[in-house]
Amino acid sequence: MIDFTKKDKQVRRVILIEGSANLLVLVAKTIVGLSTGSMGILADAIHSLTDLTNNIIAWIVIRFSCLPADREHPYGHRKLETLAVFILASILVVLAFELALNAINKDYTEVVSSGLELLIMLCVLLINIVVTSWQHMWAKRLDSDILYADATHTLADVLITITVIAGWQLSAIGYVWADRLCALGVALFIFYLAYSLFRRAIPVLIDEYAIDPVKLSNITKTVSGVRKVYKIRSRWVGKTRAVDLVISVDSTLSTEESHAIANTVESLIENHFGATDISIHVEPEPNI
Repeated sequence: MIDFTKKDKQVRRVILIEGSANLLVLVAKTIVGLSTGSMGILADAIHSLTDLTNNIIAWIVIRFSCLPADREHPYGHRKLETLAVFILASILVVLAFELALNAINKDYTEVVSSGLELLIMLCVLLINIVVTSWQHMWAKRLDSDILYADATHTLADVLITITVIAGWQLSAIGYVWADRLCALGVALFIFYLAYSLFRRAIPVLIDEYAIDPVKLSNITKTVSGVRKVYKIRSRWVGKTRAVDLVISVDSTLSTEESHAIANTVESLIENHFGATDISIHVEPEPNI
């Protein structure tokens, strides 16, 4: 059984640490952007501001997604985490469009460069690499979609920072076209990252089945006493599966015997598919 309270606390701790790193990166990029006159670096600083905002939103979402089920939310609040993944993917799409449009429409402006500013930006790059690697580790360890999405976003930050640094340095020596080419390449890659996140979130949000109904029916029919299986439904609730189905049994069976069959079916589904929220309705079927 997953200890969601412990998991959610750890996820919030990871997000809090990442938010602190993003705040440091935001300050560094702003200082370098203002001192060098680079619009690219200042734009990247604005992007870091959105990252910090995302961390705040994600922390709040995790805080509320761990709330228990209530009257208005009988399945609990776990889908808030999936919704946050969808929002982060949407932000990546917007970011990719902005980056592509900026690469196409950007006017040439002279920028300056010095060893100190370059060193600061390289440190920023190193921080982003460390943070995304660390987040991926925790996302895998905690099996958290929101951490995975945030780590993917931070990976996009790494690529953007590399592009900004390259464009900044090449622009300083006159190769403006290289900056635009790198930016377009990164934009395409970010679109791909967003697409992968949408593939994770959309099936959950639109209640695509979590378990193949044919497989559910077949395994349920292996239980002695089950005659028919119908109204088979399953859905994702965060990282867990919920199953609802109706079985028919011999009408001559007692309530206790029918209940025992339902319990057997429930245990079989839980063990075989890992579902944790299973509702089985038993209908009597007369002998003909």
